[in-house]
Amino acid sequence: MLAYLTLILTCQLAGEFLTGALALPLPGPVLGMLLLFLLLLIRGDIPQALGQTADRLLGAMSLLFVPAGTGIMLHFRLLGEALVPLGTALIVSTLATVAVTALMMRWLGKAENDG
Repeated sequence: MLAYLTLILTCQLAGEFLTGALALPLPGPVLGMLLLFLLLLIRGDIPQALGQTADRLLGAMSLLFVPAGTGIMLHFRLLGEALVPLGTALIVSTLATVAVTALMMRWLGKAENDG
């Protein structure tokens, strides 16, 4: 388990490093997750111990949001001032996600029926 936890954190660190070194407009953890995904694609499967380690991390995920929630409460006044743009962005992105998901489901359903 420790080896796979180290692998996950190393991928995140590599993502942070690449994002900073190349000035990419992408969060380091997202790039790290992409690196881990590519490693798993090259390997061809997901080791059972890696899956178990990831499941344990996901089980503790709610604890990781406590600092973010605290930060939001500290800047609550700023959120109130930007309520309209934030609300608009939230609604538009939600509608876009639902639309893209519906289109993908329809497209994949047609591909499955044609096949």
